[in-house]
Amino acid sequence: MSVRFRSRTLIVTIVAAFVLAGCAEEPDQPSPIGTDAPVIVPQGPGTPARTATPGERIGQGDARPEAADVRFAEGMIPHHRQALEMTGLVAERTTDAGVRRFAEQIAMAQRPEISLMSSWLSALGRPIPAEHAHGPAGYGMATLEEMNALRAARGTAFDRMFLELMIRHHEGALKMAGEQLTGGRDPDMRRLAADVSSGQSIEIARMRRVLDALPG
Repeated sequence: MSVRFRSRTLIVTIVAAFVLAGCAEEPDQPSPIGTDAPVIVPQGPGTPARTATPGERIGQGDARPEAADVRFAEGMIPHHRQALEMTGLVAERTTDAGVRRFAEQIAMAQRPEISLMSSWLSALGRPIPAEHAHGPAGYGMATLEEMNALRAARGTAFDRMFLELMIRHHEGALKMAGEQLTGGRDPDMRRLAADVSSGQSIEIARMRRVLDALPG
């Protein structure tokens, strides 16, 4: 084999290695945006989408959890638990079908949300709030005296107290969700906060209608 042929073969091998290395970019690395077509980047709820700039890398690398994300999960877990405690009182204390449906819907939505937030905190190495932990003050939580009064009530008196407390409780959850959407960055917590905001806003409107229709 001639020296020229061996040199040419070596050059071809080196070039091929560089090409293969370029094609073997790690799949987790976001790709840079080119200049041939605009790429629309969605923003947070209520914020208009924007067009990516040439060379910008689009991916999840900058979506690391913020303190607001952690506060949201750590505060919403005990907040949801109190809602489940309240809905657990309904079956034995009311004959109103509408109130029963509210309790079932709230429990059905919030149990899986507690599981999701608990798993998310565990993945971060954060402890899950203890069962006896209290939700953050100022976010619609019922006091011990209010919970005891709710346990003692029956019939229409229970229905009225349950709806009033749950409406206030939901309004507190909306406040927490709004704070997360303003200061949080984690996509899972942002999606959950958006779901809480949307779903509980609808439930508040429906509970107010039922509350207004109660006798007395």
